[in-house]
Amino acid sequence: MLSSFLSVLSGAYTPIRRHILMKYCTLGRSGLAISKLALGTMYFGEETPEPEAFAIIDTFLEAGGTLIDTSDVYVGGQAEQIVGRWFASRPRDVTDQVVLATKGRYPTGTDVNSQGLSRQHLHRTLDSSLRHLNVEAIDLYQLHATDPLTPVEETLSFLDDAVRAGKIHYVGLSNFNGWEIQRIVSTAQAMGVTVPISHQPQYNLLSREIEWEIVPAAIHNGLGLLPWSPLAGGLLTGKYRRDTTPEPNTRGGSDNPLYQWSTAEFVGTDRAWATIDAVREIASEMAATPSQVALAWLMGQPGIAAPICGARTVAHIKDNLGSVDLTLDKAATSRLEKLSLPRPEKTYPYGSFGNAMRTRFVDKAEHPVGKVVGEGSSDPLSGKPI
Repeated sequence: MLSSFLSVLSGAYTPIRRHILMKYCTLGRSGLAISKLALGTMYFGEETPEPEAFAIIDTFLEAGGTLIDTSDVYVGGQAEQIVGRWFASRPRDVTDQVVLATKGRYPTGTDVNSQGLSRQHLHRTLDSSLRHLNVEAIDLYQLHATDPLTPVEETLSFLDDAVRAGKIHYVGLSNFNGWEIQRIVSTAQAMGVTVPISHQPQYNLLSREIEWEIVPAAIHNGLGLLPWSPLAGGLLTGKYRRDTTPEPNTRGGSDNPLYQWSTAEFVGTDRAWATIDAVREIASEMAATPSQVALAWLMGQPGIAAPICGARTVAHIKDNLGSVDLTLDKAATSRLEKLSLPRPEKTYPYGSFGNAMRTRFVDKAEHPVGKVVGEGSSDPLSGKPI
């Protein structure tokens, strides 16, 4: 299995021998096998230039990784295009190892139908993703978030048509609440159409609120979990300190609205810093890194298929890959879980960032996110004006 990674290939790409024994699992209630660690591409094209992005993908695959996750709105579509150019530049026996996942839902244009889960928008954005990625089919096509305006029957009908047309192989969800997971699975089963096999939520030691209902709903319905932000925007890497100001070139010190929204819920609480300190101490005891400890904890949680690591550099992905061989003992696991108990006072799920993710506006004057975050704000993922 994956023996092609060990052969010498012509051209600019020369594979190296793997030093990590990658682990694999099937994704949800399906026969699709994936690596237990996934590669996220949200930085590709902005903080990570193309040559570094190519090297990150190569390093990930050489270690036995298979699942690469992207989206039609990451860096305005640049991330998909970079992944597509990587596909075009590598031999078929290398690209065949990839399980390719992308997402659609958020604004890709300025007209009112350039977002959401309608048949019209998904048809356009799926075809665009196929062109950007230089592939004939996408292995896992995920609904990036719920759409309060489009009937789920319309969305499911389109996805089933896309599967039958050979454009996608499997369907997944992202950022759905527990009741929404149940509704879409039950509706798909009643319609006799393709049923989702995965769900991609935010989940890490500092954000565990999904354990209340989202994790049970996913497990009950046979959806494998692919957590995004497994390191809490870098807070669980150990590089931030309670009494210091983050550097501007880090996510913690960035003025990017997306990073601010997605990490604001964690910053400045005793609970967060106590958890971060414990992660750092356990890492020192185990001769590991804080990132590896945080990822190892997550991989040991119920329902987890593969955390999605959004590495900005080759050094980052190499560090993340070290978590595959790491197992926390009961004492370390118990210590981390007691310190990081989910917070009942937090807006559920994801805090104010989650409120923005679950809306879709037609009339800007009535847009609830605009009222919350203020005039002149941007959509949290696409960056387009609200």
